Amino acid sequence: MLPDDIIGWDVGGAHLKAAHLNAQGDVLEVFQLPCPLWQGVDQLRAAINDIQRRWSTPPDRHAVTMTGELVDLFSTRTEGVRTVIDVMQEQLCPATIELFAAARGFVKPDASHNAESLIASSNWLASASFLAHQLPQALFVDVGSTTTDIVAVSEGKVHAHGENDHDRMCQSELVYSGVVRTPLMALTRRVPFDGAWVPLMAEHFAVSADIYRLTGELPEHADQHPAADNGPKTKQGSARRLARMLGLDLEEASPQGWQQLAGYFSEQQLQSLLAAVDHVLSRARLDADAPLVGAGVGRFLVKRLADRAGRPYVDLLSLFSSGRLAVGDPADCAPAVAVAWLARCA
Repeated sequence: MLPDDIIGWDVGGAHLKAAHLNAQGDVLEVFQLPCPLWQGVDQLRAAINDIQRRWSTPPDRHAVTMTGELVDLFSTRTEGVRTVIDVMQEQLCPATIELFAAARGFVKPDASHNAESLIASSNWLASASFLAHQLPQALFVDVGSTTTDIVAVSEGKVHAHGENDHDRMCQSELVYSGVVRTPLMALTRRVPFDGAWVPLMAEHFAVSADIYRLTGELPEHADQHPAADNGPKTKQGSARRLARMLGLDLEEASPQGWQQLAGYFSEQQLQSLLAAVDHVLSRARLDADAPLVGAGVGRFLVKRLADRAGRPYVDLLSLFSSGRLAVGDPADCAPAVAVAWLARCA
């Protein structure tokens, strides 16, 4: 690893993502590891160590953004930010660490006190800020395992009406819906099945990963968390979990029947995301040909959203310089790549 290389980190509540960029801004490798931070900070330490072992020489410079401060391990978001910073310092010492603090840009850990509200959950802004440097106009849509970010950019600026998670949810710029971890009871209250409208059980029996295993669209590398019942992450296992949501057993419908039900769940999720896209577009004043730019492990949904919205689709991967990429998909880990790119340019 060369002296001018930089590592970008996105510390989430469920995953840790890291991106290695060289001095020219080329993405050399990206990693995403499961990191259930709600189970304890040792989960974060272990994930950092796992990624560090993959590098032949330790890097000298790191840029960090986060959303993991939200997990219920911490009593407040400020406590979460401080704890994540402390762990990153402990694990990456003696390298230089720069924290992304939204409008303040980057701050060092020893200057981060009183900036916790800016550091908290600003990874979306890193991604959107990168995109604002690449295209004259666009709607950025990052569909991840747990959430979806929807942000307009134009004229080199990010046009967000919300800054924190609460405001962003109210403005449809943050939707708690993803393609891996979202409980199915959050997607719809009832489903059509065998000629009847069946209410869903309000239980954590199945998640969105189950529907996209059945549709065949879930990227294998994105399927990193245990199933809701700790059972097999197969089409049959997913169908069994869908059946449980209806109070049924797997054998009470054909495989085609469960796949059809999965398609209904997917359409309901798409409709909720489309409503959020329409909400953001209604005030963004983007030109009619401004594209939707898709990122995240669920960006296969963004292609559909672009089609429904009557707009072009651009994959964020096409905007990254990654000619020598050895490991990973940079568009799956957009905030990690973006925060490293922004720090390199700062």
